[in-house]
Amino acid sequence: GVTTFDAVVASQAKMQALTAIVLSLILIVAYVWVRFGGIRYGIGAILSLVHDAVVALAATVLSGLAYKYIFGSKPNWMLISDFKINLTMIAAYLTVIGYSVNDTIVIFDRVRELRGRSQSALTPKLVNDAINQCFGRTIWTTCTVFIVVLIMYIWGGEGIRGFAFAMLIGVITGAYSTLAI
Repeated sequence: GVTTFDAVVASQAKMQALTAIVLSLILIVAYVWVRFGGIRYGIGAILSLVHDAVVALAATVLSGLAYKYIFGSKPNWMLISDFKINLTMIAAYLTVIGYSVNDTIVIFDRVRELRGRSQSALTPKLVNDAINQCFGRTIWTTCTVFIVVLIMYIWGGEGIRGFAFAMLIGVITGAYSTLAI
């Protein structure tokens, strides 16, 4: 059957989704702040998360423009479509945020281990060593998730294609933002 939503229900769902995103970001900052003993870690994690979510959102919007103006005559080119931002897409953005925060916390935890209990100064060499020690894990995790999401994008069908598209973009941006930010 076909399900339609009243405009009031749709706006209510949108407001609840935005509230969930803002609340999750605040709680992530609080967790990272308490866990790693500094607000700069929380702000760094949030910058990485916001970057990943915004890039995935921008790619979704740009895919609609590309579908309309560039690939309009080739409707199945790379399976790009006019993806609509709905609750499934918001779930994809929240999943990208969760994926990115997990990777970021792994690197922060390695920094904390290298610093030890001495609370010595945070140096660029220490951060570089932590990133280098986690680099292989980050690459393997990214490749594994990318392959699974790519399979979902290609063969998953129209219902899941938007989710998979946002996840593909989020996995790619999550890998480099975790290491760079």
